[in-house]
Amino acid sequence: MTLVKEAPVRPAGKRSAPPAAGRRGRRRENLAGYLFMSPWIAGFLLLTAGPMIASLYYAFTSYNLFTPPKWVGLDNFTTMFQDPRWQKSVEVTLKYVVVATPLKLLLALGVALLLAQKRRGQGLYRAAFYMPSLIGASVSVGFVWRALFSDDAVVDRTQKVFGFDVGGWIGNPDYVLYALVALSIWQFGAPMVIFLAGLKQVPQELYEAAEVDGAGPLRRFWNITLPMISPVLFFNVLLESIHAFQVFGSAYVVSDTRCGPADATLVYTCYLYQKGFKEAQMGFASAMAWTLVIAVALVTAVLFWSQKKWVHYEEAAK
Repeated sequence: MTLVKEAPVRPAGKRSAPPAAGRRGRRRENLAGYLFMSPWIAGFLLLTAGPMIASLYYAFTSYNLFTPPKWVGLDNFTTMFQDPRWQKSVEVTLKYVVVATPLKLLLALGVALLLAQKRRGQGLYRAAFYMPSLIGASVSVGFVWRALFSDDAVVDRTQKVFGFDVGGWIGNPDYVLYALVALSIWQFGAPMVIFLAGLKQVPQELYEAAEVDGAGPLRRFWNITLPMISPVLFFNVLLESIHAFQVFGSAYVVSDTRCGPADATLVYTCYLYQKGFKEAQMGFASAMAWTLVIAVALVTAVLFWSQKKWVHYEEAAK
């Protein structure tokens, strides 16, 4: 009769230590992962985190790039809040955000609704409408836009045909900001693609059921389309609002680097650039930059708080 020895029973909750070869293998895998990540880590530390920490320090100093920084505490912020041109830049930026962002999203949603319908050449239309988003931020487009809205240019001649004789928008303080708004609206391709992806996820059964109940196009859009794409709408509102606060290139180029006339296009980042790189007041510019970061963070927090009232998620509905 053969006796079989039973394996010793290990206490519950305790595991045997992995062999040394397994531990070495995992270390090699982790090392390989960190090596592949090292370019990103180095870029983040040297080009993002490092400059951010340095600018936070400079925000509390008097620094002009040529002399060592001198600690001044909150003097930069006090001077900034009392600066009339800083106040003007805040006013211009808020006006730009409030006007450009809703109009851009409305156009993007309208075109997305048209492109969501099946028709021939759909891919060509999508590519054509998306193209301005790829080239709109270039300096060359800014020069073209300035030429279009100058005196006796295309826009000036066109509006005269309809009886509006206001001259070129670029030289008119009352209209030059709206030229920037028009440029922003023209670049509606990116939010349009996001809206289009959201519209594709709306179940067609909901539209069919609403049509059977006698709901018209406007009622179906208000009661079905908008609630179903509200997460996508929230994402676009958040993204485009942040982009609008950061507008710089178009304002700088279209106004011929003057951010004018009469500071009419003196957006926040344009004034920040002037103080930091034209007047060499890097401490003041750093204070402006961190004020903008805080302002954008507050706007983002308000948007996230408000989404509870108008954004509908499928998980919450279940």
